[in-house]
Amino acid sequence: MLAVLSVLCLHLCSPVCGVFQKLYCSISDNCECDFKPNIRDLEWDLYKNVYGQHLAQDIVSEEVARFLQNKSPERPLVLSFHGSSGTGKTLVSSILGNHLYGSAMSSPFVHTFVPALHFPSPDRVQQYREELKRWVLGNLTQCARSVFLFEEMEKMPPGVIDILEPFLGPSHVVFRTNYRKAIYVFIGTTGEEVILREVLESRQAGLDREEIQWADFQDAIAQAAYNSSASGFFRSSVISQKLVSRFVPFLPLSRRHVERCAHSQLCQRGSCGRGDVVESVGGDMTYDPVPGHYFSTTGCKAVPAKINLFL
Repeated sequence: MLAVLSVLCLHLCSPVCGVFQKLYCSISDNCECDFKPNIRDLEWDLYKNVYGQHLAQDIVSEEVARFLQNKSPERPLVLSFHGSSGTGKTLVSSILGNHLYGSAMSSPFVHTFVPALHFPSPDRVQQYREELKRWVLGNLTQCARSVFLFEEMEKMPPGVIDILEPFLGPSHVVFRTNYRKAIYVFIGTTGEEVILREVLESRQAGLDREEIQWADFQDAIAQAAYNSSASGFFRSSVISQKLVSRFVPFLPLSRRHVERCAHSQLCQRGSCGRGDVVESVGGDMTYDPVPGHYFSTTGCKAVPAKINLFL
């Protein structure tokens, strides 16, 4: 029976596949119909389109490759992206989804949660916990390879995310599927001050940006997220129980990174040769701290609007 369903799912990625998918996934702990990871293309996309983030590029590539090579992982892959606005956190999460599934970010197995939409009221934490548990459990039952993306964790009501604790660790509780094959990505700005301080100190010490190491941030980011009341991880057991695989720092961007963003977006519009626009966009950004004006206060987020202004 499993063999027949497997062949159907592998060769009929169509409405026919959907008919058998729930039954197949629930009894076989697999869900490979839409799962088509391409690590080489993931790595290339990260290095080609994400600027100034050598740590994020390396960590995401290495962790995802290592996780997928293990056919029977002990726990899910849990990544937490931290950094200021416009540094590429959401972009990296989209690139990840694009290279894990045949239908990319439109896959029914990539699930995005936004606090303002899904968890808007701080006084309904218990309700949100119950809903989140049902959502995650239901989706894992359909597909063990589900990906869950949590945007704007700084706006998540504290306490909601702790309902995921049994899903994130090496618990022997089985939710009718191999829940250890899932991937969770938390995205937020909490810890941006820690990251900025470390990058500034490294710069003042004469170190190249690429010499900054991931180990310089791990504990400091975890503590910042855990201790900040403006964080969905405030006093969270997800952190205290060390259920996050890696805290991924996204570094503040300099003018040259912003200009690379501008050049890339101009090329997408068929205007690769507009170096004048690239320079104008870079010069019109606001940079901090003062003195020095090292880093863009909005990263690459304001680049499209600036391009429209100068084209």
